[in-house]
Amino acid sequence: MTNLESVAVIDQRFTNVFGSGDLGSIPSLMIWTIAAVGIGYLFLRHSRFGAHVVAIGDNAAAARATGINVARVKLTVLVLSGTLASVAGLLYAGRIQSATYTLGESDLLTVIAAVVIGGTRLFGGSGSVIGALVGSLIMGMLNNGLILMGLSASQQMIAQGAILLIAISLTLREPKVA
Repeated sequence: MTNLESVAVIDQRFTNVFGSGDLGSIPSLMIWTIAAVGIGYLFLRHSRFGAHVVAIGDNAAAARATGINVARVKLTVLVLSGTLASVAGLLYAGRIQSATYTLGESDLLTVIAAVVIGGTRLFGGSGSVIGALVGSLIMGMLNNGLILMGLSASQQMIAQGAILLIAISLTLREPKVA
């Protein structure tokens, strides 16, 4: 449909709501962030569904043994993930006022690193929405610093990969029991 070209987003109402607008002196992206973190925190820490997600992430067999419908919860998480990814795509398109089929493709490493730096274990069982927010802020500052240092895109990805490897190696260490 687009011949693999970017499509300009010219609807001012769309860009105001999904990216470059503001409500008073508060940017709309800040409002979206606060809403996502608040809802995610409440869902993960104060709902039965959130407890099931954490239990399955920690040990799916044990969760199944306690009566949790693991397949249904996994499917629901997958659907939620896809839905929230589409909202993220809208926010991204609203912020840069254009869209393309590769939008956000290069951000995968940064997102994984942010979540791991925020304290989420790759193999499940621990993690928090607030930790992911802190990790994303750290990665955002790191990315900004790498850009200000004048590193090329490939050098930035190497630096991000090294940080991700360090964060993963720190999460794989077994805690010492006293």
